[in-house]
Amino acid sequence: MRQLRVELGERSYPIFVGENLFQAVDLQGLIKGKQVMIVTNETIAPLYLDELKQQLPDLQVDEVILPDGESFKTLEHLNSIFDALLRMKHNRTTTLIALGGGVVGDMTGFAAASYQRGVDFIQIPTTLLSQVDSSVGGKTGVNHPLGKNMIGAFYQPKAVLADTKILRSLPPRELAAGLAEVIKYGLIYDEAFLTWIEANIEQLNNLEPKALAQAIYRSCEIKAEVVAQDEREGGIRAILNLGHTFGHAIETDQGYGTWLHGEAVGAGMQMAADLSHRLGWLSNADLARTQAILKAAHLPTEPPSSMEPQRFLELMSVDKKVLDGRIRLVLLEQLGKAVVTDSFDSALLQQTLEQHYAPEAVAE
Repeated sequence: MRQLRVELGERSYPIFVGENLFQAVDLQGLIKGKQVMIVTNETIAPLYLDELKQQLPDLQVDEVILPDGESFKTLEHLNSIFDALLRMKHNRTTTLIALGGGVVGDMTGFAAASYQRGVDFIQIPTTLLSQVDSSVGGKTGVNHPLGKNMIGAFYQPKAVLADTKILRSLPPRELAAGLAEVIKYGLIYDEAFLTWIEANIEQLNNLEPKALAQAIYRSCEIKAEVVAQDEREGGIRAILNLGHTFGHAIETDQGYGTWLHGEAVGAGMQMAADLSHRLGWLSNADLARTQAILKAAHLPTEPPSSMEPQRFLELMSVDKKVLDGRIRLVLLEQLGKAVVTDSFDSALLQQTLEQHYAPEAVAE
């Protein structure tokens, strides 16, 4: 087991990475009260819920089992968590435990931020994407039909347990979606890590434990470093959204859950690299290298062929990074170095969107 910390003063917390963490980590020692509400979903509950409950023998342990999928990340389903907390008379010393992927983690965190104006919560992410990204950093929330993650709060967990053994049950699409976020860290922050990913991509695709643990640890290390500098995304933290403005537009257009988040981000990162290339920041070789690693991770590098450029612009204008009506994008000055900017020629953005629009594929 390896451990690192997200350094945020009094809100600092540990991230544990390794196998069999239910047994290796003193879970009860992380819980200050006598009540626990485990929030999970119908896919994860049969696999890990009982095992987790066995580690909490001296506490009142209740559970909420949500339907599985991004389409259920709504205010309506969030309310079912509050219903259970109130029905079981949970007080301000309760601890919520998120046992699931990004949807469960985001909703549990938002419920914890809101219930009685804030109670503790612990993240136990069960997908690669949630282990390397959404469980770390305190972004919580739900989707709105007009925009992804538009309702939520910044609220930090008390601990994150990234158990690599849990990933053995991960479907191939979910694994690829998680690798998108791993690749993102190399592209935005650490070119040497990108080189390591390229050298180890087959081991990662095959869920090789040592490679997986290293990828998770380094990804969390980078995210913790960025979040420590900018907890509420007023500056550098926004670089963590490489590909996300394009990606969120894809998810919203296609219907939440049709494309997995990581799949949409994969295509979005290639589009961001394309625009960075048009700006003269990335070389032809850099652009090809970006596409090659995404393809090696079995990720899409093109958006849905039916998405017209105008539809992209319409949805991108609702993004949380938009300021004073101007679209801001995370682009690559070079591989390993990202920048957040609105200083790009809109004609070049239009070219990128047109380059990736393939209406002829729709007619086939």
